[in-house]
Amino acid sequence: MAFSLNKIMLIGNLGKDAENRFTTNNLSITTFSLATTRSFKDKEGNWQNETTWHNLVGYNLSDYYKDNLKKGKKFYIEGRISKRDYTDKEGIKRYSTDVIVEKLIPLDSAAASSGTSDSSANTVSEPQINISKDENDDLPF
Repeated sequence: MAFSLNKIMLIGNLGKDAENRFTTNNLSITTFSLATTRSFKDKEGNWQNETTWHNLVGYNLSDYYKDNLKKGKKFYIEGRISKRDYTDKEGIKRYSTDVIVEKLIPLDSAAASSGTSDSSANTVSEPQINISKDENDDLPF
């Protein structure tokens, strides 16, 4: 059996509030979009930003996420890429590339420090780093 891997990791900001719906089998589906931005220098040496939008789909997310997936919030997402096709209302065949969410971590300080005790929320607290500068330190930064 051949080994393969379908994994994507993203850090970005939500483009709009998440939309929640239920299937006839009572499966919760949450859809939202995430923007990632890459900065680079163009030929003239000016900084340019290139934004890529990602369509995300989460299944059976906790109520915590349904309440906190709001426009502008920053999240770390792990998941897998899924391609699908469908026919729109005019009968035209369309294609979509989605990220199926497997791990979701809020990165905004307000969301990370909300004090929730829900272990399914998969939150991380912000690291506390204290560096004291000593005159004899040879740190490269």
